[in-house]
Amino acid sequence: MTERDPTPNRPLEESPEVAAAIEDDTAVAQLAADGGSGPDNPDFVDPDDVPGDFPRTEDLLGDPHGQGAGSAGDTRTGAEQAWDPEDLAMAQGRDPTPENVRRAGAEMDREGTAAAVEKTVP
Repeated sequence: MTERDPTPNRPLEESPEVAAAIEDDTAVAQLAADGGSGPDNPDFVDPDDVPGDFPRTEDLLGDPHGQGAGSAGDTRTGAEQAWDPEDLAMAQGRDPTPENVRRAGAEMDREGTAAAVEKTVP
């Protein structure tokens, strides 16, 4: 028979019962029980086993990820809005200094605004 720990606030892992169980492979009653269901040990069920008629997430949200997009015309890109050379320089991670703005403007002239923007901000 093991001796009870006189300090009630000590964690169960530090109790003499646990030490004895580790040494001789015996069970600790507090750890051996399954605990049953409750707030600390909920029962998990399959979503199909939940009673009630709940709508599917897809029915509530529609097609949030665009998986059903019919054509390339449905897709939006960053180049659909107006871009200035200063905007492009900042999107490339550069400070909008006159030199960087000139470089971005030259890139927009050379490749076309949409292509330069798509290369940086797809």
